[in-house]
Amino acid sequence: MKTTNHKIFFSDSRNLSEIKSESINLMVTSPPYPMIRMWDEMFSQQNPEIKQALENEKGEIAFELMHKELDKVWGETYRVLKNGGIACINIGDATRSVGGKFQIYPSHARILSYCVNLGFHALPEILWIKETNKPDKFMGSGMLPVGAYVTLEHEHILILRKNGKREFKTVEEIFNRQQSAFFWEERNVWFSDKWQDINGVFQKMTNGKTRERSGAFPFELSFRLINMFSVYGDIVIDPFLGTGTTSISAIASGRNSIGVEIEPSFKDVIRNNICASKEACNAFIDVRLKNHKYFVEKKQKNEWRYANENYKFPVMTNQERNIILKKIDVIKEVEYTDICSYEVSYL
Repeated sequence: MKTTNHKIFFSDSRNLSEIKSESINLMVTSPPYPMIRMWDEMFSQQNPEIKQALENEKGEIAFELMHKELDKVWGETYRVLKNGGIACINIGDATRSVGGKFQIYPSHARILSYCVNLGFHALPEILWIKETNKPDKFMGSGMLPVGAYVTLEHEHILILRKNGKREFKTVEEIFNRQQSAFFWEERNVWFSDKWQDINGVFQKMTNGKTRERSGAFPFELSFRLINMFSVYGDIVIDPFLGTGTTSISAIASGRNSIGVEIEPSFKDVIRNNICASKEACNAFIDVRLKNHKYFVEKKQKNEWRYANENYKFPVMTNQERNIILKKIDVIKEVEYTDICSYEVSYL
């Protein structure tokens, strides 16, 4: 793998007709969250009945109608994924008062139920813990029983697989998988069902309107998922690309990507983020190597049984011997029209 290609379509993700069936290895996305006020207008534009339900204070009806719009994307995702392909959906539940009634709207459960009925196999999910220490974070009647509410401090990362486990049969496929491996100590953190160490956002957004309308997740969240559930050269799709985080994570991971974004005002932001991402992506790779070397230093020499063939440093398992982390050489813009495309070469 010497180059990767990244395409961005500015279109409606409810119809991915530009993408062939069973051509994608992995989907990583965070959709607009139903019943979060910042996305009411977007959902209402897709179906005017949603606006009417909100105006009539029919929260349950609005919630279901919003999800019916998202359902169309999950159906298209199922179509374009290869057998053995994985879909990762970062979604937060919403709490809201509608018509004087306060309740939670459990989007993660609604999406999971629909996707399982669609044919996906549910795998263990991850809770992304987003703790806050603000003194006013609690809702309701404070210290008085009955009327106080538990504070939401986590989001869900649903992990779904299309049909059976992916197979790697040829010598080339097996070796590529070995080169795409992660370190033993990374595995122990990444494959926990609670992520409590991810906070910052990778890219800065200077446009206030764009920031307001974006629900961008942190770079490391999508980077982990891409490295956990794909190999070098795979194609990763994000049907709600937003500011481009998933594409940048794919670039840093040596994967190809396709992004779909309905909001045309994000076009320049995505372009700027991708074109300026080389230094930060390579620095992130350096941090991974530095962290492993620090991990090695803490262990006794007699604990090491294997050495990595590319970096000559110790590793814990035989599966880590061929790991190589791809650093970016050049990010080249190929097209900047209704479809934006980028070619990335690696050192």
